[in-house]
Order: sequence, then C-alpha cells, then structure tokens
Amino acid sequence: MTKIAVFCSGFGSNFQALINAVDDGRLKAEIALMVCDKPYAYVLTRAKNHNIPVFLFDPNSFSSREESERLIVKTLEGLGVDAIVLAGFMRIFTPYFIGSFKGRILNIHPSLLPAFKGAHAIRDAFEAKVKETGVTVHSVVQEVDAGPILMQEKVSVLAGDTLESLENRIHETENRIYPKAVQSFISQLKTQQKS
Repeated sequence: MTKIAVFCSGFGSNFQALINAVDDGRLKAEIALMVCDKPYAYVLTRAKNHNIPVFLFDPNSFSSREESERLIVKTLEGLGVDAIVLAGFMRIFTPYFIGSFKGRILNIHPSLLPAFKGAHAIRDAFEAKVKETGVTVHSVVQEVDAGPILMQEKVSVLAGDTLESLENRIHETENRIYPKAVQSFISQLKTQQKS
C-alpha cells in the first residue's frame, strides 16, 4: 500500500475528501501522517476524528525553513512515506525539501494554471472578471505553481457570483477531483518504480 503524507494549514476540506476516498476504496493509499504548521487549524480535529497521526510544528521555533524541513524529512523517511500531498499548506519549500522528494510532491491550486498563481488565486480571478477559472493539480517544483500539470477542471464564473459563491464551487471541484488526481499520481509513481 502506498503511504502518503498530507500537508495542511487550515480547514482541511481536501484532507477530508482524501480520507473519504481512502475509506470507500477510491484512493488506494494509506494516509500515514498529516503535517500541520498551525496549532489551531480545524484540520487537526479531522485527523483526530480519523485516528491519523499528526506532525504539528511551529515554524517560528526553528532557526530556518530548512531546519524545520530536515526534521519533517527525517520523520517522513522513518515512516516510509512514498508521496506528499499538499492540501492547503501555505508554506513554500526550500530546494532541500523538494530535492528530498523530487517528483513525489503533489499540489492543488484554485485556478487554471498558469493563470492566477499565488495565494489569492480565487480572489484574483474574481476581480479580473474572467468568464472561467478552475482547479489545477500539479507536481511541485522549486518555482511556485509551475510544476507539470496532472489534471485541470474548469469552473465557470456566473453572472450573479459573489467571491464566496465562486470560492464554494471551486472548493467543491477541488474536493471532487483531488482524490482522483492523487490516485492517478501514485499509480504513475508505482509504474516508474517498477521500470
């Protein structure tokens, strides 16, 4: 069974979608660990409710990003984690971390990349008055929101949309497609490992 670690910083709806997909057999993986950098994030409650081990860290207690990442990498390697799935993790990794799991880190972004990169993609798309935006699942490389695209789905911006209604539809789309994308990703990794 492929072991994944899910990195989260907030509410955790994508984390919940992955848990549900594992539970009903759509995602053939074990969530070996949830990594979180926020002590009051609701996602911690989700992990507790499903008996998923948590690695909670305070970024401010380390002298550098790389110092915290070295501890995380050691923990992940100790658990035999095969792949990392980012689900609303709001930190940028150093080259050390990306190199440690090269080609094995997946992210979901709330726009049709390469449009609207960065932390406020839904708001930026809404304010730009585009007719459609969407969701992108991509591999992580050093440049932010720039890795190879695994899956995309369009979301129309409707005439009566508010920022909140658009956010809700984008999050619903994320929750639906991310488990499929993660399953596809780990299947690709298994094929690469065999060859």
